Amino acid sequence: MTPSFSILDLAIIGPGERAADAFDTSVAIAQVAEAAGYRRVWYAEHHNMPSIASSATSVLIAHVATHTSTIRLGAGGVMLPNHSPLTIAEQFGTLATLHPGRIDLGLGRAPGSDHATMRAMRADPRSSDRFQDDVLDLQAYLAGDSRVTGVEAVPGAGTNVPLYILGSSLFGARLAAHLGLPYAFASHFAPTHLLDAVDTYRREFQPSATLAEPYVMAGVNVICASSDDDAERRRIAVQRARIARFAAPRRELTEAEADALLDSPQGRQIAAMTHYTATGTLDSINRYLNNFASEIGIDELMTVHPGPTAAERIDSIERLTPAIDRLANASDRVASQFASR
Repeated sequence: MTPSFSILDLAIIGPGERAADAFDTSVAIAQVAEAAGYRRVWYAEHHNMPSIASSATSVLIAHVATHTSTIRLGAGGVMLPNHSPLTIAEQFGTLATLHPGRIDLGLGRAPGSDHATMRAMRADPRSSDRFQDDVLDLQAYLAGDSRVTGVEAVPGAGTNVPLYILGSSLFGARLAAHLGLPYAFASHFAPTHLLDAVDTYRREFQPSATLAEPYVMAGVNVICASSDDDAERRRIAVQRARIARFAAPRRELTEAEADALLDSPQGRQIAAMTHYTATGTLDSINRYLNNFASEIGIDELMTVHPGPTAAERIDSIERLTPAIDRLANASDRVASQFASR
């Protein structure tokens, strides 16, 4: 299986940076990805996290879309329990109307925040129980076939924005299979159930008007550098920053403090979240990604490029370009073979 390559951009606010700096970086990442041939860039909804600026996902997508021209952009994802389906249909219907053929909508069941933040957003903790019905309501609004009498999404109706079910457990896999929708697994930070979820999704998939065959996307962290030593330096810096973000989100840690936390049971548990990480030069990363995709059965790799700085994150994205070029050339060869028959 030859996977396609996409990017999940977490809109990271680096040390000493502002949210505006993160948005500038997101534009630069999307422009680089577009030039390199990545399939899409997605942004995730997170709230009350000082280092992540993608809380207003649809607004960020709109901003990036005006600075790019062809690459697909979307949510990976919108946490639907935080919103009414009508509101999301209107937001993404607006995006699809302004940028036709370029907008995706990934949907998650988790709140993307803590309980205090949920209360601040006036979100109902029980709303996740309605996730399947909310997905169906949203899908109907976007199709122009509302399930609520007298209510339509304007704009939104008839845009048929493609929906993707996100997950890190068997729940999302079964729901995506039941609804006949593409499935994206968050293995870049929740690797535990990846194999079971993909197997369950493919085994239970029911074709729909949206999708005839199962389609699996999975997250994987990529740190691609000019040398193994430089890649390892970046990996260590990323691990230190990650433990600081989880264990001490409101203060800076010294390297020694971060390393001590990484050696603790909590630190080892947090480090295990990024089990699926490819680190090194292009050749080794290309082998890792192709093996990952073929062994697990992945159609599309949602690559996450962590790095100590914005420049290093963009550098990693650019260094994968030859792998994407090889993928495009292989696709062209397959297309020409079919055309000649």
